[in-house]
Amino acid sequence: MRKILAALALLTGLAACTDIAPRGGGDILVLGDSIMAWNGQNAIPEVIARETGRSVINRAVPGAQFDNGSTIASAVGFDIQAQFPGGRWNWVLVNGGANDLSADCGCGACAASVNALISADGQSGSIPAFLQDLRARTGAQVMWMGYYAGSNRGSFAGCRDDLVEIERRIARFAARTPGVHFVDSEDVIDRRDRGLFGGDNVHPSARGSARIGAYLAQEITAREKRSQTPASSL
Repeated sequence: MRKILAALALLTGLAACTDIAPRGGGDILVLGDSIMAWNGQNAIPEVIARETGRSVINRAVPGAQFDNGSTIASAVGFDIQAQFPGGRWNWVLVNGGANDLSADCGCGACAASVNALISADGQSGSIPAFLQDLRARTGAQVMWMGYYAGSNRGSFAGCRDDLVEIERRIARFAARTPGVHFVDSEDVIDRRDRGLFGGDNVHPSARGSARIGAYLAQEITAREKRSQTPASSL
């Protein structure tokens, strides 16, 4: 799960990004699962808000799957795609997939579930379809946050190889798609540092959330600044 920077059109990709909420929505929207929701007021989205001084709306729900089509799941936010409230946003930050693998295939033989989320070439599946839809509907820059490597004692240890493959495909998709970014939380989480993990060996500790949130805030700010650099100075 190495970070791969998206290849973006500098003059058009981020031109609309400001810290002023666009019509009908807001500035930064977060969708996802418990990694985004963990630690309450010290969760990753709250850290991003503090680091940037910007408005961040967190719709992430513990246990959420990326592709959970049941009516009840959608109603309470357990379907990550259904967490989207509509409106226009400057940034939409998304994570997910681990709960899909756990529920669909028990983190075992998951090839079919992986392919349903995103195809081998990264161009089809529910993940790229949703990210493209977000771009079209909101005008936002869309950032996918990759998972970090957790402890081998954690309940998702068996999902590791499939999650690496999913994120490799998402990174490839992002590199080819203007306005879509892949950022890997693993770049700042050292699995050897137990202080970055909660007691379940899966979720981040408050210090882990702080480290990831600061990193994502840095990446959002840096990519906006990059987009505003005149082409002649590149």
